[in-house]
Amino acid sequence: MLNDRASLLAHLSTRRSGKPRDLVAPGPSLAQMTEMVRIAARSPDHGKLAPWRFVIVPDARRAALAGLLVDAYRAEKPDAGRLELESMQQFARQAPALIVVLSSPKAAKIPVWEQELSVGAATMNLLHAAHAMGFAAGWLTGWPAYSDAVRDAFGTADECIAGFVFIGTPGRDLEERPRPEIDAILSVWDGAGD
Repeated sequence: MLNDRASLLAHLSTRRSGKPRDLVAPGPSLAQMTEMVRIAARSPDHGKLAPWRFVIVPDARRAALAGLLVDAYRAEKPDAGRLELESMQQFARQAPALIVVLSSPKAAKIPVWEQELSVGAATMNLLHAAHAMGFAAGWLTGWPAYSDAVRDAFGTADECIAGFVFIGTPGRDLEERPRPEIDAILSVWDGAGD
């Protein structure tokens, strides 16, 4: 059991985000993505509200997503240039697999902030599940996550897009980014401050 724990901790310590534009086939199957979502749903969820939803965008619908993004962007920014519109096309077509994560807060005594934290935890667990299955994933937001028109294609006015999680196989080595020094982010409370 100790070796399993050590292996799990070592594996968790190697997780890093993959740039969606660098993720290539093979990507996860529908069954693998379903299992990833099942694992993501094991996140802390005060009140057992499941304040998140996941929408898989199949490869066959990526062109439709690209069209949606371009139309929504053009409607909001009528003077958009060719490069801006091309970036919306490219956004939709990155990586072999895409899961849209929605924050779907429920009317309850649990504050919305706690529900939103649960959505972040679920999204992180989705990234961990992808990593555990041998894939890399990148969690993006950007303009599409804040567009009401894009949100309406996936959800309702009382929801918001927490992110677009792109999943695939790294087409190049994943870059390690600088991590904070542990002393800069961890302290031990001494009880002072009274």
